[in-house]
Amino acid sequence: MKVLVLNCGSSSIKYQFYDTETQTALAKGLVERIGMSSAVLSHTRYDGDEIKIVGEILDHTIAIEYVLGVMLSKNHGVIDDKKDIEAVGHRVVHGGETFSASVLINDIVMQVLQDNIELAPLHNPPNIKGIQACKRILPDAPQCAVFDTAFHVKMPPKAFLYGIPYELYKKYKIRRYGFHGTSHLYVTNKAAEVLGKPKEELKIITMHLGNGCSMAAVNNGRSVDTTMGFTPLEGLLMGTRCGDIDTSVILYIMGKEGLSLSEAQTLLNKHSGLIGISGESSDMREIIASVKETHKRSQYAFDIFCYRIKKYIGAYMAAMNGADAIIFTGGIGENSPDVREEVCRDMDFLGISIDPDKNKTKEFIISPQGSKVAVMRIPTNEELLIAMDTSVIVEELFINKDSSK
Repeated sequence: MKVLVLNCGSSSIKYQFYDTETQTALAKGLVERIGMSSAVLSHTRYDGDEIKIVGEILDHTIAIEYVLGVMLSKNHGVIDDKKDIEAVGHRVVHGGETFSASVLINDIVMQVLQDNIELAPLHNPPNIKGIQACKRILPDAPQCAVFDTAFHVKMPPKAFLYGIPYELYKKYKIRRYGFHGTSHLYVTNKAAEVLGKPKEELKIITMHLGNGCSMAAVNNGRSVDTTMGFTPLEGLLMGTRCGDIDTSVILYIMGKEGLSLSEAQTLLNKHSGLIGISGESSDMREIIASVKETHKRSQYAFDIFCYRIKKYIGAYMAAMNGADAIIFTGGIGENSPDVREEVCRDMDFLGISIDPDKNKTKEFIISPQGSKVAVMRIPTNEELLIAMDTSVIVEELFINKDSSK
């Protein structure tokens, strides 16, 4: 099946076009600066052919029309007709407590997405815009939603409830939701494949480390705990987000600095984390370069980043009574041997260690042979998982239609 995968942000759309039978990306690209006269569409075909278009792209509908125009073009395209797009899979950030798996989009699903806007005000609205745009432009293509939160929905109450009055959870649905679920699920499945065991028999700690960072404890194929919470702010230190913090600190700073609620949110989400501590950068590559030049605050940032990951590994091994594997993924997790080395330093007592030579390679397993815990480096591929989920749902839809005749 040919599936178009969309990740719609407030002013951007990332896309990939997959053949799910071969699990091959036929094309991929990015539309940036939507709503501006200098918007940019960058498109790459499977054979390396590239094109960049600059123009006025006022909304998501026009952006998707641009994408389809390139995909249909004689010189750079990969399809002959719109109908060659058999389905559309959308990355949707927040499904609340309603969805524990990917779903076919219908009016009921759209209403739930609307209802969850207050839980993800920056993400769900553009996700909805992308779905509505595809409904107009590709009316015959079934659409599916794949949720960042779905993988974590079935966590036990002891993991998702906060220590606030229970009535507030019931009234406002304040709980740990967790994010990056599609990535955590993809690398869990890949690890089971590499290890040659069913995921239902494994205890895995997954670490998605990029500009946003989260970890998950995955027991027998299910997420039983995760570091991000009600929002993506909680948990690990991130590029610009503070992660775990005493909530009284926020109130104290607001009082001392005279910050509004909006300004406090901006401080914690945009000016904290690696950039806030180092004063240099939110990019781990630049942080490490500064560390090598003995920049003290960059050293603090690097140490705190790795230390928090190390602490959560210990916590999750305690929660699951051990682990068979720990997985590094995401831009930092996949590409920073320095972070992997520091995180796994002095963890021998838990059966965790790294082979220094393997750590510098692209191998899946980077721990010494015979290690109690497999330390793994697995590139994530959320788009492929979205495409595969979408194809399964749509194929079942057609099977059910045929059987009802």
